[in-house]
Amino acid sequence: MEELVALVMKKTGLTEKQAESAVEVVLGFIKDKLPAVVGGQIDALLEGKGDLGAAADALGSLFGK
Repeated sequence: MEELVALVMKKTGLTEKQAESAVEVVLGFIKDKLPAVVGGQIDALLEGKGDLGAAADALGSLFGK
């Protein structure tokens, strides 16, 4: 998540605390709209433990792909 916060700071000029808040709000919104399995994959990716391919597979399975 640190990388995402840094990107938001760079692109918007927000302070670190403001960027963290913005990222948390957006991620919360996205995860609320997706099934829990996909939300878990997002969390794992942001913690550096996940696999982008696994996240894409989880999302793709929702659409029958």
